[in-house]
Amino acid sequence: MASLEAQSKWRRKNKFVKRQLNIMARKNVHDYLEEIADGHDLRGKGEAVAFAVYTTMALIQQGDYNDEADRLLQIFADAYRRDRETFAA
Repeated sequence: MASLEAQSKWRRKNKFVKRQLNIMARKNVHDYLEEIADGHDLRGKGEAVAFAVYTTMALIQQGDYNDEADRLLQIFADAYRRDRETFAA
């Protein structure tokens, strides 16, 4: 863990553009994030989270114009709700 001084410096530097996100997640979620990062040339799990949000938002936006994107998003949302306990903390 970073020292208190290092954390304070990071917060001062990034206070208007970033916030720390500390979450508890199952081991498999961490493993999937590493897999996503490796498979898409990302800089780690934090960027994999950002990529997951980006792709979800892209599906939502495309769903407004593309029936197939909307259908895929609905399939993913339904499957997640069905399997939530596998992924949620």
